[in-house]
Amino acid sequence: MTHPYIRLRRGFVVVTAVGALLVPAAGGAMALPSSAAAVATATEPPSPSSSGDGVVELTPAVQQQVDEAVQRVMKQANVPGATVGIWTPDRGRYVKSFGVRDKSTGQEMAPDLFMRIGSETKTFTVTAVLQLVDQGKIGLDDTIDQYIDGVPNGDRITLRQLAGMRSGLFNYSADEDFFKALTTDPQQPFTPQQLLDYSFKHPVLFPPGEKFYYCNTNLILLGLVVEKMSGSHLNDYIHEHILDPAGLDDTLFPTGNEFPTPHSQGYTNQTATGKVEDSADWNPSWGWAAGAMISTLEDLRIWARTVATGVLPDGDRMISPATQKQRLTTPPTPIPGAGYGLGLFNVQGWIGHNGSLPGYESLTVYLPSARATLVVVLNTDINYKNQEPSTLFGDAITTIISPDHVFDLPAEPAAQ
Repeated sequence: MTHPYIRLRRGFVVVTAVGALLVPAAGGAMALPSSAAAVATATEPPSPSSSGDGVVELTPAVQQQVDEAVQRVMKQANVPGATVGIWTPDRGRYVKSFGVRDKSTGQEMAPDLFMRIGSETKTFTVTAVLQLVDQGKIGLDDTIDQYIDGVPNGDRITLRQLAGMRSGLFNYSADEDFFKALTTDPQQPFTPQQLLDYSFKHPVLFPPGEKFYYCNTNLILLGLVVEKMSGSHLNDYIHEHILDPAGLDDTLFPTGNEFPTPHSQGYTNQTATGKVEDSADWNPSWGWAAGAMISTLEDLRIWARTVATGVLPDGDRMISPATQKQRLTTPPTPIPGAGYGLGLFNVQGWIGHNGSLPGYESLTVYLPSARATLVVVLNTDINYKNQEPSTLFGDAITTIISPDHVFDLPAEPAAQ
């Protein structure tokens, strides 16, 4: 039986130094998300034909297909509530909520709810790092020991390797003692140094740059670099230099377990007993620069294009074209069709990130060829047959709306 390590969005792939999957779901092992076949029915409607950019028009018939796909995945994966947003510049808009935000009261899910976004936080932290690169305060090929002491292999690991998940450091959220501490008291605060201590007691997994390994420790270190070189707390820096310029008025970096209303409750089995609990009031400080942030569907719509292009809604640059080009260089991962750059992935042309932490999952991606955006937010992180629900939704929806660019991640055997 595998140990139920806590999940803070491993990302679309989580591969250890020897290629086995890491961070299994509570009560069982975790495999990578399946292809669309896993959520298909025996009587799928005919697929609409795609345009030259690979995206179909969101006609009433297509929207009905999306409705049916979302409801099918919800039933199959036992998802209490979901909200889906699809936006294209000339082929239609789709925003709809399904299910309930609160199982105890039956309140319905709604598009305006605040949601915890887990590892989508990484896109904001890495953006802060890249802004400091543009300002000449740091360099992507600087080693982490120039800024933070005590990092194993710190004289060899670069900021680029940290942002690209190729450092070789151990993932603190996969540590047994961390899991016990968090699940014993989910409302306790954690400091960045405490999180690093859980990681650094483990040996490095491989030489820096040798392979891809999704690791939350990397982002804790990058968050500390931002604080040291900007002279601001990370949450303050992100609010002032990223959220405010982008007009993300309903996105925040909490310092404790604060959660604006209206918000959805969150349902997780990543608990001390393995039983499903409501995690809405858990303290996300344990995710910090890797996963603590909160947002809404509409703000994530804005952010999807901003982070994928480096351009703010008003046309100004969030980061320079040269730095954005480096960010979007997405070397392959062990998963066919999926690359990971600097805090962003590229899966079959869809650029962005997904997020997961106890009780919540999200997916925010942008397809540049069609200027199309897809956002999915959920109030559960409970896996279905070792597959993450957010990726099941992404796969099922893109099979309909962008058949030439399906968010398709093949399953692999679970870790034993």
